[in-house]
Amino acid sequence: MNIALRQAVESDIDFLVELRNSTMRDYLEEIGMPISLEDYLDRIQYRFDCAQIVTLDDVPIGLFKAEFQPENNLWYLIQIQIHPGYQNAKIGTHLIHSLIEKAKQSSASVGLSVIKTNPAYKLYQSLGFEKIGENQYEYELELKA
Repeated sequence: MNIALRQAVESDIDFLVELRNSTMRDYLEEIGMPISLEDYLDRIQYRFDCAQIVTLDDVPIGLFKAEFQPENNLWYLIQIQIHPGYQNAKIGTHLIHSLIEKAKQSSASVGLSVIKTNPAYKLYQSLGFEKIGENQYEYELELKA
């Protein structure tokens, strides 16, 4: 199993729209968040410069988007989505562990937000993330350095 990351490019947009729909639609609908194509594209385009396509044996299977915020000494996990056909294979966990290890090298924290209805919240808790805030739709989580 050869998992790799490559920089996302404009030609990945159709894949990313389908990925967002297949991984997030149910959670977004359940909590009342928007699910239009325009909303998907807005989310995909947000910090697109940080977007990396997760590949398995050179086949696109997901999205990993993280940025370093030096003013907070924080790595922020903007988005992680693994296609449903590849979920529960520990690919997302592997990517998050890699980010945590990267953060540890500079004594940085790791932050993220998760939709309240998303079962990934339990995964983040099991990795040591703690809730530091919330809004109507999401929990803000952080793993301290």
